[in-house]
Amino acid sequence: MVQSGSGHRQLGGQPGAVPGWVGYALLPLLNLVAAFALSGLVILVIGENPINVLSLMLTEAVGYPEAIGYTLYYTTDYIFTGLAVAIAFHCGLFNIGGEGQAYLGGLGAGLVALALTGWPWPIVAVLAIAASALLGAAWAFIPAWLQAKRGSHIVITTIMFNFIAASVMTYLLVDVLIRPGSQSPETREFDPGVWLPSMERALGWIGVTVPASPLNLSFLWALACCALFQIFLRHTRWGYELRTVGRNERAAVYAGISPSRNIIIAMLISGALAGFVGVNEILGVQHRVILNFTGGVGFVGIAVALMGRNHPIGIILAALLFGVLAQGGGQVSFEYPTINRELVMVIQGLVILFAGAMENLFKPQVEALFRRRAASAEPAAEAGRG
Repeated sequence: MVQSGSGHRQLGGQPGAVPGWVGYALLPLLNLVAAFALSGLVILVIGENPINVLSLMLTEAVGYPEAIGYTLYYTTDYIFTGLAVAIAFHCGLFNIGGEGQAYLGGLGAGLVALALTGWPWPIVAVLAIAASALLGAAWAFIPAWLQAKRGSHIVITTIMFNFIAASVMTYLLVDVLIRPGSQSPETREFDPGVWLPSMERALGWIGVTVPASPLNLSFLWALACCALFQIFLRHTRWGYELRTVGRNERAAVYAGISPSRNIIIAMLISGALAGFVGVNEILGVQHRVILNFTGGVGFVGIAVALMGRNHPIGIILAALLFGVLAQGGGQVSFEYPTINRELVMVIQGLVILFAGAMENLFKPQVEALFRRRAASAEPAAEAGRG
């Protein structure tokens, strides 16, 4: 089982120790700077000015209201999948099945919208949230049970279930749910009355005018999930048990906590959170069930959770960063023909590399610096007290 966050527990808590904010803020910032510095070199090699390119990327992501709407739309998906990965991490699990769980969550939301034509959108939204959570959790249950009861590796089973989910959705949309008379593998469009309102429409209710964008009310639900995540994890008995299992399974057993039960609970919550991607994409944007609507957000969620240190605030910030890359990077390719979508994916990959696999690259040097500063400050403090 993965021991999440183990690389940061030693920060702080003892005299002369490194402050906790170093692990949660400074190291991710250094990793991000290194990733963008290396990205700049790649851009320079292909003959473009990296400062101009990265400036344009930032402008196209947050430089005007419509761009902000698109960026926050991408951010919404990344928050859901980042939280999904993080809750599993806290239980010592590495759930990389968010892609499949999000896929099934979208199916749940879509089936509700198809079945409740003519119903008020608030009721449909609540039922769609419940259905997406239910199907996402159900898709995570079998890997969770296999891990808890049979010792099957959660990484292997969740990868397998990603492929199974894709096959199931292809079958359903080609042979079962396809719109009559259509050659495209998608359902019929939902009744407009059940669509999740866009942020443009919602803000219009209070007299605020914003440009049209895919951003919808599921963004507010994503923020609410961050708050609920923190309350559950830090302020409930169930969250304490889950974290105990993730930190030390043997100690959890000694304390009377069931590791198998908490593994299943963590994966069910993880699957439900990933399933909420379907509410944003299917009910809020596409308004029909289509193939490949997830677009890799389940895998990006892994980097979001790692970079956000499995904390809701960090996940929001990391999700926003990847939202900027998704929106700004897509627009840069129109301005610079030499910078195609694949190069933008290289930049994203470098951020993932430094935030994930190389997250401790600068840790020894930073820790040594802070310890030297603490050691040099101790004699001065002693002299002052004397």
